Amino acid sequence: MPDAHQGSAGSGAAAADTPAPRQGAPVSAEARADERRFRLYTAVVLAVGVLAVATVSSWLPFEGSVHLWWIGPLLALAFLGAEQLGVNVDVRSGISWTISFTEIPLVIGFFVAPFEVVLAAHVVAGVTTLLARKVTGRVLYNAGAFLIEVTSAFAVAGLVKQVLGGPEDMPWLAALAGTLTAPLASTLLAMAAVRVLRRRMRVGTVLRLAGRILVVGFVNASAGLTGYLVISKTPDAWPIVLAVSLGLVALYWAYSDLLREQRDMEALSDVSLMVARSDHQAAARPAARAGELDLGVDFGEWSGIAERIKDQLAAARVVLRLRLEPDQPMREVVVGEELPDGRLRPDDPFLRLPGAHVRHLRITEANPEVRGALSDRGAQEALVVPLRSANQLLGVVEAHDRLSRWRGFGKYDVQLLGTMASHLATALDNRRLLATLRHDAYHDPLTGLLNRPGFRQIAAEPLRDREQSVVLRVDLDVFSTVSDALGYAWADRMVVAAGKRIRDVLGPEVPLARLEGASFAALLVDHSVEQAHEVAERLRAEASEPYLVDRLTVEANAMVGYASTAVEEHEELDVDGLLQRADMAVRATRGGEEVRGYVPSMGQIFLRRFQMVTQFRQALEDGQVSVHYQPKVSLPGKHVVGVEALVRWQHPEFGRVDPDEFVPAVEAAGLVGALTSFVLDKALDRVRRWLDEGLEISVAVNLSVRNLADEEFPAKVAAALGRFDVPPELLTFELTESGVMADPQRALPILRELHGLGIVLAVDDFGTGYSSLAYLRQLPVDQVKIDKSFVLGMGTDLGDLAVVRSIVELGHSLGLTVVAEGVEDDVARDQLEAMGCDVAQGYLISRPLSEERLEAWLQARTARSLGHRSETVLTLLT
Repeated sequence: MPDAHQGSAGSGAAAADTPAPRQGAPVSAEARADERRFRLYTAVVLAVGVLAVATVSSWLPFEGSVHLWWIGPLLALAFLGAEQLGVNVDVRSGISWTISFTEIPLVIGFFVAPFEVVLAAHVVAGVTTLLARKVTGRVLYNAGAFLIEVTSAFAVAGLVKQVLGGPEDMPWLAALAGTLTAPLASTLLAMAAVRVLRRRMRVGTVLRLAGRILVVGFVNASAGLTGYLVISKTPDAWPIVLAVSLGLVALYWAYSDLLREQRDMEALSDVSLMVARSDHQAAARPAARAGELDLGVDFGEWSGIAERIKDQLAAARVVLRLRLEPDQPMREVVVGEELPDGRLRPDDPFLRLPGAHVRHLRITEANPEVRGALSDRGAQEALVVPLRSANQLLGVVEAHDRLSRWRGFGKYDVQLLGTMASHLATALDNRRLLATLRHDAYHDPLTGLLNRPGFRQIAAEPLRDREQSVVLRVDLDVFSTVSDALGYAWADRMVVAAGKRIRDVLGPEVPLARLEGASFAALLVDHSVEQAHEVAERLRAEASEPYLVDRLTVEANAMVGYASTAVEEHEELDVDGLLQRADMAVRATRGGEEVRGYVPSMGQIFLRRFQMVTQFRQALEDGQVSVHYQPKVSLPGKHVVGVEALVRWQHPEFGRVDPDEFVPAVEAAGLVGALTSFVLDKALDRVRRWLDEGLEISVAVNLSVRNLADEEFPAKVAAALGRFDVPPELLTFELTESGVMADPQRALPILRELHGLGIVLAVDDFGTGYSSLAYLRQLPVDQVKIDKSFVLGMGTDLGDLAVVRSIVELGHSLGLTVVAEGVEDDVARDQLEAMGCDVAQGYLISRPLSEERLEAWLQARTARSLGHRSETVLTLLT
C-alpha cells in the first residue's frame, strides 16, 4: 500500500525528500520558495481528498452493523502491522521504494468492512506511524494522500462491480482492481510532488517504478485475496496461508537486499569515477605559488562526491571535511540541509575519533560530548568515519539523519560508507603525494620559492591574457665569494635571507622565483614601466643591505634588471623571452647604475656579442684577427726595449671591433686559450724575425685569469718558445693584479713555473685593484706597470702624482722594473724620468701599430747601432 511520506512510498510509490527545516537551521531563499510551493500543493491534495471522500461516501453509503465494531480497530492494527513489516529500497536522494504489505489488509477490507471503516483504519494507522516516527513535517500531505488512495481504490472497485453486474457481495476481480489503484494513485501524487519541488526524475526511472508498483501490488493483493478466500471457505487452512505469507516476506527481503547491493556497487563505481576524474584534473593544474601545497581540490568536484554519498545513504545532510595542509583548519563541504550555525567548531569531538572505522552515533545513546556535537548539527543520528593515512588525519565524512520512514542508518549503510571512506582516503593520500611531487618539481627546495619551471607556468596565464606585465631579475654579486670563504651552508643562508627580503617588499601575491645561485625573478602584473622601476629601486635598496653571516657583516650589492611587455607591444613575448631580456638588463648595469630596464638596443648588443663569440674561431682562421704592437722605451736613455702585443679584429660586418668589447665576450665563452695561443705565436714569430735581423726586442703578451687556471699553460708556453727558438727573457707576460688576486692559491704555482722558465712577469694596471703588499712580495714578478689613469692625472692632480711616486719607490725597493703607460706629453715623461721610472709607454712614443707600420716607424725614428747582436739597441731619435 502506498505511503507518500517524506522520502518513501509504499508498494513502489515515491515522494520527494522535503523534510521540514530543523529548528534553528538557516534556510535559503530557494528552499523557502520550495516550501511555499509544497504547502500549496498539500492544500490542493487535502482538498481533493476531502472532496473525493464526500463523493464516494454518497455513492457507497455506510451499511455496517454495530455488532461488527471490532472490524475497524482490527483493520487498523492490520495496517499498522503491514507497515512495520515493510521493506525499504532507496531509489535516489529522498525517493525510496517501500515494499510494504498494506495491499493485503486493503483487499480484505473490501470484503469485511464498508468504505468509511477501511478509510478510517488506513488514515489512523498511517498518521499514527508518522507520529511514532517523529515525522511531523508532512502529516497533512500524507493524510490527504491516504484519503485519495482509499477513495480512488473504492471508486474503481465500485465501477468494476457495476460493470460486472455481480452479486451484492464484492467480486474478487473488483477488489483486485481497486487494490492496484491505490499504489498507482500514490505514485501520481509523488511524481507531482517531485515536479512541484523542481526535482528531476528520468522518464525511464518513472516507468520502472510504475512497473514494479504493479507487479508488487498485484502479488500482495493476490496473496491477500487468496488467503481470505481460502480461509473463508476453509477455516482450518490458515497455517498454510501464514506459511505462504512468511515465504513471500522472505522473498521480498532477499530481493530488497539484492537491489540494495546492486545500488551500493553502482554508488561505489560512481564515486571511484568521480575521484579518478578529479585526480586527472588535479594533475593538469598549474603550479602553486611559493609556500603553498596545492592539493588540486576543486570543491565543486568534492560536492558532487558528497552529493552521491548523500543520495546512496538517503541522508538529510552529508558533511565532508578535508585538511588541505598540515596544521591548517579543516575545509568543509556540506550538501543537503545547511548546518544550524553555518560552520562546525574547530575543536569538534568528531575530529578526535581514533582509528578509521565508521561510528553510528545516536543522540539517545551517546555520551554528553557526542550529544552536544549532534545537537550542534541539529541531527538525531550520524554516521562518522575519519579519513586517515599512516595515522595522519586527512578528513572526516559525516552523514546525518537517514531519510527513511521505518528506520535510521543500518548495517548496509555503515558498510557502504566505510568502503567509500576508504576510497576517499586513498584518493586524498594519492593527491597529497601528487601535490608534494608537483610542489617539489616547481619550487626551490632551499627557499621554498618558485623555481624556473614553476615561474614559467605561473607567469604563462597573465602573459597569455596580454596583461601588461613586467619581469624583474635581482642578482646578488657576493654569493660565490661567501661560498668560497665560508662554505655553501652560509651562502645558502644568505640566499634565504635575500629571498625573504624580496618577498617582504613584493608582498605574498606576487610570483617570486629563485632562478639559480643568488638570482631571483618576480612577475608584476598590471604595472607600468615607471611603477616597475620604483619597485626595482626598492628591491635593490633592500637586497643590498648588509647581511649577518657567521658573526660577520657581509656587504652585498644587488643589481636589478626588468623587462616589460609594453616595450615592444607588437611582439608577443613568453616568460622565457622576458626573463632573457631582464637578464640582459642586469648585465647592462654598470658604474653605479644598479637598476636598468630593458631597451631594444640591448638585444642588438647581446646579439652582436653572440655573433662575435660564435664567429671568433673562424675569424682567427680567416685572418680577420691581427696583432698590433706598441713600443716601450727606456728612461732616460730612450732606447726601444720592447713592444706590447695588442689584438685587433676587423669584422666583415661590424668593422673594427674594440678589444674591450670582444675580449671579455671571448673570455666568458671559454675561448681565451685560443686567443692567447694566437697572440703568443704571432708575437714570438715577430721576435724571431727581429732576432734574425740582429735586433733584440722583447714582446709583452697579456694573460687572462683563465690562463692562470690552466695547469698545462706553462708547458704550452715552453713548447712555443722552443718552436720559434726565442729566448725566454724576450717574452713578458702581463697580468692584472685583480686577475692574480681572484684566486692567488691557484695562480701562484702557474706563475712560479712560468718564472722558472726565464719568462719576465709584469703586474699590469698596478694601483687600481685590491692587492696587498704581502701578496706582491710573494708574486714572482719582475715588473710593475703604473696604470695610465694615474699617469694622465699627474699634471693636474697632486694625489695622482703622489701615487705614481710611491709606486716607483715601492717597485724599486722590491727590486722591480717600473713601467709607466699612458705617457702622452713631454711633461709627464720628464716627471717620470725625474722620479727614476725605468720604462715609458704611451701615445707620446707611439700608438699601437701593425707589423708593417711598426717596421716603418722603427726605420724612420731610430738608428741602429752596429756591433754584436747582444749589444744591438734601437735608440729613439730626438
